[in-house]
Amino acid sequence: MDRPTPVLEFRGDTLDDPAVRALLREHLLTAASLSPPESVHALDDSGLRGPGVRFWSVWCNDALVGMCALKALTPAHGEIKSMRTAAAWLRRGVGDAMMRHLLAQARGMGLERLSLETGSAEPYAPARRLYARHGFAFCDPFEPYVEDPHSRFMTRLLNDGRDAR
Repeated sequence: MDRPTPVLEFRGDTLDDPAVRALLREHLLTAASLSPPESVHALDDSGLRGPGVRFWSVWCNDALVGMCALKALTPAHGEIKSMRTAAAWLRRGVGDAMMRHLLAQARGMGLERLSLETGSAEPYAPARRLYARHGFAFCDPFEPYVEDPHSRFMTRLLNDGRDAR
């Protein structure tokens, strides 16, 4: 029997929360274990506080279930950054909820295109499938990235009439 989709709350300005900091550390350690240092593009605490970056932690009651961030690259183009689901919450709809949230936020910011960089290693395959389900397609590197065998790049238009699923 499938579990019901949890009711989630997206909270901004939570980078000082110890649970959020622990999930961010886990995210950065995982990225570092799967790619060489020059190919790790996940933002740390200071990067997530940087200009043009909006960060959300995702909660179900008092449990931290994920985190995600959106970075404005230009007034029309944004990038998904640091998306992570807590291990205990994998395959429970958190990733889909974060994607819907990020797409809605990007549209609300007036962005026309949303892109992302993700790893090329097999452990990133579920994330690539999630992005594809939400309308992202593979593309060439976008600014500020360059071609890298450890990275895959994806993008989608936001005003193309497709709903985020």
